[in-house]
Amino acid sequence: MSKFTFNMPDVGEGVAEAEIVEWQVKVGDQIEEDQHIVDVMTDKATIDIESPVTGTVTEVAGEAGDIVAVGGMLLVVEVEGEDAPEAKEESASEAVEPKPPAEPEPTPTIEEPSSSPARAEPVEARSSSSTEPERKKDSPSESKTAPSATSSGQAETKVLATPAVRKRARDLGIDLGEVKPAADGRIRHADLDAFLSYNAGGGFAPAGPARADEPIKVIGLRKRIAQNMAASKRSIPHFSYVEEVDVTELERMRADLNANRGNKPKLTMLPLLISAFCKLIPDYPMINARYDDEANVVTRHGAVHLGMAAQTDGGLMVPVIKDAQSKNIWQLAREIGRLAEAARDGSATSEELSGSTLTVTSLGPLGGVATTPVINRPEVAIIGPNRIIERPMYVTGPDGAERIEKRKLMNISISCDHRVVDGYDAASFIQDVKKLVETPVLLLTE
Repeated sequence: MSKFTFNMPDVGEGVAEAEIVEWQVKVGDQIEEDQHIVDVMTDKATIDIESPVTGTVTEVAGEAGDIVAVGGMLLVVEVEGEDAPEAKEESASEAVEPKPPAEPEPTPTIEEPSSSPARAEPVEARSSSSTEPERKKDSPSESKTAPSATSSGQAETKVLATPAVRKRARDLGIDLGEVKPAADGRIRHADLDAFLSYNAGGGFAPAGPARADEPIKVIGLRKRIAQNMAASKRSIPHFSYVEEVDVTELERMRADLNANRGNKPKLTMLPLLISAFCKLIPDYPMINARYDDEANVVTRHGAVHLGMAAQTDGGLMVPVIKDAQSKNIWQLAREIGRLAEAARDGSATSEELSGSTLTVTSLGPLGGVATTPVINRPEVAIIGPNRIIERPMYVTGPDGAERIEKRKLMNISISCDHRVVDGYDAASFIQDVKKLVETPVLLLTE
């Protein structure tokens, strides 16, 4: 038997370290050559690492969220033998076996409110066993009004009720002192029902059950997003500009194109807007740029490599439409669909997730009235189309007279790096986008 130490391989040019996202094996597992053993994330992509040997895992580098340097120990495998010492295996497992996320413990938290008053009930039971007949016979009203200490230390009106009735009242948030009891001074479920019926609008039922706190470790893509967003807001002086655009004619043209598209992909609003952005970029080169603030150099890019913010189960990813300016609306629609699917199913490559020069972020129907998106550093601008809504507007007819029509309107937001882009330039760019969008035939001309 011998031990083979598998070191973190070089997974890409310029990559010095990687973060462990998820182990697919654990100490004690028998693994085969080329078996998927761990997922790691670099600053470019998530990568599957495979085992170069067959054997038994005796040690792993760490748990999810830990950083492993290229060339550092990733996994130790015992080869040419399957009877690794049990004690050693246990020791390694206890020391470095990945810990699953802490399971929430809802029972103590949820049951705590009902268990506290229950501890006070034996006191009541003891007193009632010796004095309840006298109270019922002599002074039932006195038994209702005598104060007693609750488990929380607050005074509570003493009432006669079974534990089940008390628990139900607690769950409903009802003070039993406010409930009118039956003739014998005891509160029953029917009395609670009557109270609830009479106070239907009083809001006595709780909004929902209590839930346990759930600690979630920030690792992998979510950690990368957090770091990038923090760096962007920390180092870039953002400013945002929003303009309302009438997209009625653009939507009409889109519907006509879709009705006659044949085997082409269905058009959404996004490829049409991207086409408008790309058509105007040559006049606004400061929008399609990247700022290296360490070297103090701004690079204005000739080609538009358009980042497209896409929501996935793991978090926000930004696949890139390379040379978007050279594609027509149908090619853009096909590429948008392909990249969005690759981002969602995790098949997007490092090349497809890097190199953007300008980003567009759209939440589609959830887009809201206006957004102030965060710039995808080191870019200097990000554009956010918002939700389309219908509103009445004054429009000028062919005869020059004004009339009111129902129109489809959209706000387009842009956030810019004020170190590189002036407010006037950003406003002028969006105003020119507005002219193109409101006269959509211009999008299809040279």
